[in-house]
Amino acid sequence: MDNEHEILKKYWGHDTFRPLQEAIIQAVVSKKDVLALLPTGGGKSVCFQVPAMMMEGVCLVVSPLIALMKDQVENLKKKGIPALAIYSGMHFNEVKQTLQNAAFGNYKFLYVSPERLETKLFLEFLPAVKPCLIAIDEAHCISQWGYDFRPSYLRIANLREELPAVPLIALTASATLPVQNDICEKLHFKKDHLVFQQSFARPNLSYSIFEPVSKQTKLLEILQQVGGTAIVYCKSRRQTQQVTDLLKLNRINAAYYHAGLNNEQRTIRQEDWIKNKTRVMVATNAFGMGIDKPDVRTVVHYDVPENLENYYQEAGRAGRDGRRAYAVLLHHAKETEDLYLLTDIRFPGEMAIKKLYTDLMNYLQVPAGIGEEQSFDFDIAVFTENFKLNILQTTYGLKTLSQEGLINYTEVFFKPSTLVFTTSKSDLAEFEVQQPALSSMIKGLLRTYEGIFDYPATIYETLLAKFMGDSVNEVKVQLATLHQYHIVRYAPQNDKPQITLLRNRMYADSFKINTAALLLRKQNYLARMDAMTGYIADTKRCRSIWIGNYFNDTKIQACGICDNCINNKIDVLSDEEFKMITEHILEILKTGPVSIADLETNCRQHKKQRLWKVINFLRAENRILTDLKGKIGLP
Repeated sequence: MDNEHEILKKYWGHDTFRPLQEAIIQAVVSKKDVLALLPTGGGKSVCFQVPAMMMEGVCLVVSPLIALMKDQVENLKKKGIPALAIYSGMHFNEVKQTLQNAAFGNYKFLYVSPERLETKLFLEFLPAVKPCLIAIDEAHCISQWGYDFRPSYLRIANLREELPAVPLIALTASATLPVQNDICEKLHFKKDHLVFQQSFARPNLSYSIFEPVSKQTKLLEILQQVGGTAIVYCKSRRQTQQVTDLLKLNRINAAYYHAGLNNEQRTIRQEDWIKNKTRVMVATNAFGMGIDKPDVRTVVHYDVPENLENYYQEAGRAGRDGRRAYAVLLHHAKETEDLYLLTDIRFPGEMAIKKLYTDLMNYLQVPAGIGEEQSFDFDIAVFTENFKLNILQTTYGLKTLSQEGLINYTEVFFKPSTLVFTTSKSDLAEFEVQQPALSSMIKGLLRTYEGIFDYPATIYETLLAKFMGDSVNEVKVQLATLHQYHIVRYAPQNDKPQITLLRNRMYADSFKINTAALLLRKQNYLARMDAMTGYIADTKRCRSIWIGNYFNDTKIQACGICDNCINNKIDVLSDEEFKMITEHILEILKTGPVSIADLETNCRQHKKQRLWKVINFLRAENRILTDLKGKIGLP
């Protein structure tokens, strides 16, 4: 069996681990329960994937995010590591086949969405799967104190009862101390469990907050002064389009991204941005999860985030390469007031929730007593129009129904086409004689997709069309015809939002909403909002220290590069010293643009904090500029 360094080199191509990774891996291999708090970009997946490769058996990974699950499965497959995923919206037979393959030992990693953990089918196969490790991603979801509580996560504790000897590793990018304690308690961690927390300090990331007269003008100023790739986060889909239009009008290469785009549009825009074909991605918070792009220079929040957890994760997507980067928050005083006013909409009352549930079941045409595990395409615009509902209230109401364990609502959903032969090989040969027009398609499928008789294979109609020399539409027609003849089971791709019923339909008056839990979530939401507004209002304390203290990281030192640190040093920098540093910088730049590192080296006789105060001032005055390569030069 390879050791952790050999596995890291063989599959990931790296010679060394990032901070804390090796210690976490060794703890997991030693059968310890582990809570790992690693900031965005800290390499959480390696912490369970590497030790799992050192152990006999299947690693069971619980994740709430279908898109992230699929990305990790695809990445593992590209490394030659067999992996599978089970999530809402999959056909029963497809789930069964996946579990059978895991039980036969054909796969190393099995990703599972939390609502699948207590289904009869999963529990039947669990002993045969023989997990060697249980990894819980986004572990903060198990805590009602957390910012993204999901009741389905509470079922994970049942795995501990079924598999008491199997170690658990819980991973999250951000969790306050109460949430950390809650995670360990809810997962029934053993007494000798270990907690690893990487520092929340980002020494190269400059946090700043502005309250401009015009957000549009300020955004343009930021993107014109700081070159390189950027993300601009907006609160609504419409706003992403408006801001993108603004940037394009000012000759800034930009695209927008939100959950309302189809899968092909999202994929193309994401790839163009990753490959630097698009400079600025203007997006809702549907963008960024699981994307590894180290050279993002700027993240701008065009609106106030709801909490510091989200803000820290999103801002942290800047500067993962260790070079100077900027996290900027733009706000107006009225925005925070509006967020507080939206609280009642976010947390609807019991009667409103019950009415929404009844309307939803009627819309989906689900009779009482049935529906469990059924998935439906769902168009929220059509639904709210039919029942004369407010779309924002409905969105939050659906989230509440999810938190009550009644449904699973997935806004961003893409399920590629799948196909499996359902007839015997002898019957198939006879069918080809009877239907020669479909013979070429059958042969094409058998040549292209290995094992398609044994389990559903993901197929791509565009590739089949190229292989067959037919149009994509003709391929789809032939596949549908084979399905109608019961030769194959063909499930065309789907990228519509999905609702999956987690329980049979109940009459609204036969179930009760946990109003105490709802009130607790509302109180926690307000407390996190208070922390966010406190962060914005504080114009004295270092931003990095503020964030660190919120997450119980009390060892962070003043960064020296955030807006507060710079402003606090204004009185320290004399006019004479300011003039001297300015002249020195401009003299260096006369020979041409230089990197930030070279500029700091050439100005090493000046204190770095004072040097950066002057640099930022000269930028604001447009006396120096940063180009697309991150170099500083004269206009």
